[in-house]
Amino acid sequence: MQKTHWVMDYETLLNCFIAVFEDIKSDHREIFVIHKERNECLEFITFLERNILLEEWHVSFNGIAFDAQVTEHILANKEQLLEMNGEDVALFIYGKAQDTIRKQNEGEWAEFAPWLLQIKQIDIFKLNHWDNAAKRTSLKWAQNTMDWQNIKDMPIHHSTEIKTLKQIDSIIEYCINDVASTKAIMYRSKKEIALRQQLTKEYNIDLYSASEPRIAKELFAMFLSKKTGIKKYDLKKMRTYRNKLVVKDLLLSYISFETATFQRLVNKFKDLELDPQDLKGSFKYTVRYKGITTHFGLGGVHGAKKNIYTSNDEYVIMTSDVTSFYPNLAIRNGWAPGHLPKEEFCEQYEWFFNERKKIPKSDPRNYVYKIVLNSTYGLSNDENSFLYDPELTMRITLNGQLSLMMLYEMICEGIPNALPLMHNTDGLETRIPRKYVDKYMEICAKWEKITNLQLEHDTYQKVILADCNNYIALHEGEEINTKCKGRFVFEDLPLHKKKDFLCIRKAIYDYFIYGTSPEETIKANKNIFDFCGGVKANAGWEYWEEYVDKGEHIKNKLQKTVRYYISNRGCKIMKINYLDERVSQVEAGKWLQTVFINYTEKPFEEYDINYDYYIKKAKKEIDLLEPKSNQLELF
Repeated sequence: MQKTHWVMDYETLLNCFIAVFEDIKSDHREIFVIHKERNECLEFITFLERNILLEEWHVSFNGIAFDAQVTEHILANKEQLLEMNGEDVALFIYGKAQDTIRKQNEGEWAEFAPWLLQIKQIDIFKLNHWDNAAKRTSLKWAQNTMDWQNIKDMPIHHSTEIKTLKQIDSIIEYCINDVASTKAIMYRSKKEIALRQQLTKEYNIDLYSASEPRIAKELFAMFLSKKTGIKKYDLKKMRTYRNKLVVKDLLLSYISFETATFQRLVNKFKDLELDPQDLKGSFKYTVRYKGITTHFGLGGVHGAKKNIYTSNDEYVIMTSDVTSFYPNLAIRNGWAPGHLPKEEFCEQYEWFFNERKKIPKSDPRNYVYKIVLNSTYGLSNDENSFLYDPELTMRITLNGQLSLMMLYEMICEGIPNALPLMHNTDGLETRIPRKYVDKYMEICAKWEKITNLQLEHDTYQKVILADCNNYIALHEGEEINTKCKGRFVFEDLPLHKKKDFLCIRKAIYDYFIYGTSPEETIKANKNIFDFCGGVKANAGWEYWEEYVDKGEHIKNKLQKTVRYYISNRGCKIMKINYLDERVSQVEAGKWLQTVFINYTEKPFEEYDINYDYYIKKAKKEIDLLEPKSNQLELF
């Protein structure tokens, strides 16, 4: 027997169980069906035992929480199952599957912890942190974002009694598609998997399915345990809980401002007393200074003035970011969670920072230390982390935003005709007269001395700025080197993000960077997926398509995840709340859609794309960004 590893998926129905496995390096599959008409229970269990014997791994999407639980339950009851008929085995597995889902939904621990699993796992879902509320992603949504050809939902509800082999074949086909897409995501995650493999071997901790925050948590705990002598088991149980946070006691002594605007801001902060159990959204304040409205909260600061800005012979756009801002605030000021030895914590935290600087970016350890540095701040506000202390979180965020505002004020008050463009969390962009670049650097150096922090500087040729989270920035230099954020990103989108109508994003980019008209870019694009949008139904909602065929009004219910594009002929996709019967159109107005769940290859003109929709959307975005005197002068 030759060893391999398997990408896998289970489908558990009331009276039918299907398992599909595909070799990670080939198209070879093993498919098992357990049903009254086809009972392959013995073959399936034999296959699982082979996996254990040869130390073959399972690669899955959410497998640790579901598929692996089903696997262990089957192995634990194999003797009993082999005595049963196919229908009873399927019902037995279905019961376990439903109980596993119930436990997940109710926040209970799974029956089998990862370290108890007999077959090792790589869980793509957990590895990418898609089990986190802010990034939660289904396999169907990942398929949509990665332009997968078939994003069809399960064709038969799990409670349906399966009666025919044709039904079984349709479920197998569906399961094969899910396995293939999971395998594609696995290959997209090759670097991440290789990194976790290296860390697992180096530190003897199973990190194969670990998210970045968990990697940070595990490595920091290991290093800190060695440094402090506190056993890792005991360390992981430690927390600091606070009843009240008095903000004036948390602010650094150097925080000060010249202008009345920011002096009032500091006083607002000093008057705060916070409930550590209710921090989110509990404080908001807005400042208007030098033409920019800046928003403050407990988590950070952001402000921007929408426009298009350019550098020229007279002016230059400076961009300055604080190096490892949040980690260095803690390191330089000797902050630590209240339950941990301060000196040892800060020394270990600084060690990660200094080691990272010594290591080239091509070395995986550079990225690992970056994960540890950046995740530690977030873990200080996570009750599930041994780093939990909301006072540390607030020290970092409050002093961070006020320190950045000090630099903002120093530049704007110290340089004539300085024009602030944007600031957000750890940096700011300012257009200044070129003759004052040296003065700008002097001010930054003074700020660095006051704060004991470091700045990294660059210059932009052009900034197309919608807001601090959505912009295109073109670096100065002979080569085209751009930074796109938010709704202007059109390359290498994370799979949990929304990627609607990339052809519009590309058209906006080409217009501002190359001067190409939206018509030209959009009509030259021959990738049908770039014209697609996607929607997914939340609880209480469903999608329907409506159209007229030979004078008859037709309505069809659609699946939960719907991919579509705008076409000259087609349907209207409606979003309907089946609890209170609210109805809305996915695309309001005259625009028709073509549902595009399954990719169909054909001559491009046969897709019948309504180019007007995409061109008008691109022009509208350009209109909103471009100064009125220059709008669409190229068209």
